[in-house]
Amino acid sequence: MVCMIDARAQTTPPLTDPLLLDNQLCYALYAAAHRMTKSYRPMLERMGLTYPQYLVLLVLWETDGVTVSEIGRRLRLDSGTLTPVLKRLEAAGFLLRSRRRTDEREVEIALTPQGRALREEATAVREAVMCQLHMSEPEVQAMRADLNALIENLSAAG
Repeated sequence: MVCMIDARAQTTPPLTDPLLLDNQLCYALYAAAHRMTKSYRPMLERMGLTYPQYLVLLVLWETDGVTVSEIGRRLRLDSGTLTPVLKRLEAAGFLLRSRRRTDEREVEIALTPQGRALREEATAVREAVMCQLHMSEPEVQAMRADLNALIENLSAAG
């Protein structure tokens, strides 16, 4: 396989063994994601939420009244994965699912007052996790930009 290498990569020495676990970006990302969700878990449990439910609520706190497909697009999840999460959030009283009047094929998701009220509590959760990171907000923003670029590159690659 031929691959175009960034000029920055040419200034670093080659890896002695590219198959060492510690040389794997995929493993570093996997371990970081696992630790990140683990750091959220106890605080979200007190709110009665799982991490995937929290992600759905983040989308809805940003834009209430969106379709299931829009939530799926934002979270990069298919409807088969998303539907059980939405049903549990609805059963907990945090959101309502309804067919769109303009197009009954689309299901619209709207927060309940109880779901909107969780937003304030979630702000404290984010602050607590930020404290665990020992990173400044600009450092977090830079890392997020790098990760978003990685996601886009991998998505474009197929």
